[in-house]
Amino acid sequence: MKKQILISLRNTLPIGLAMPLLLVLLSACSLPRLNVTTDAVLYIPEVVQGNFVSREQKEFLKPGMSRLQVKEVLGTPLVASVFHEQRWDYVFTIRRQGVPAQSFSLSVLFKGDVLDRVSGDELPSETEFVTKLVAKKSTTKVPELEAKEEDLRKFPAPVRKADPAPATALPLPSSYPPLEPAKR
Repeated sequence: MKKQILISLRNTLPIGLAMPLLLVLLSACSLPRLNVTTDAVLYIPEVVQGNFVSREQKEFLKPGMSRLQVKEVLGTPLVASVFHEQRWDYVFTIRRQGVPAQSFSLSVLFKGDVLDRVSGDELPSETEFVTKLVAKKSTTKVPELEAKEEDLRKFPAPVRKADPAPATALPLPSSYPPLEPAKR
């Protein structure tokens, strides 16, 4: 008899553990799923890489300028390779939510330590660049926020209660108990 009980316990113990585990796993299948509609607005972080070079900065560069003068006008190049010492590359990209991505590149070529030529994309002016950064908002009519007299007449006038007489203030004590107990 004892042997039969031990065998039945040994056989039912794994089932006793497996059944609750199976029920927990199957209950997870019935959890509601989140549906993201097309109206949802997801946050996309702004990504800015490189340093922006404007048309005005490019036009300021003249052949014969030193590397230091070019660096003062354009800033530190994004790419200055050891293998191409005579070339500096300025690349700028920006991605903002609601605005098309922008990308500009400019290559500055030197002969020795003197500027030889500048080549690259057609660069926007500073004001053109700033206007491209701003997302165009839809023009929606702003509702009128002022109540008309006929709308105000629909509501009863508020009844104001008379201000109660100010309570007389109690005099403050002339001394206060010590914050710490006296040392003995």
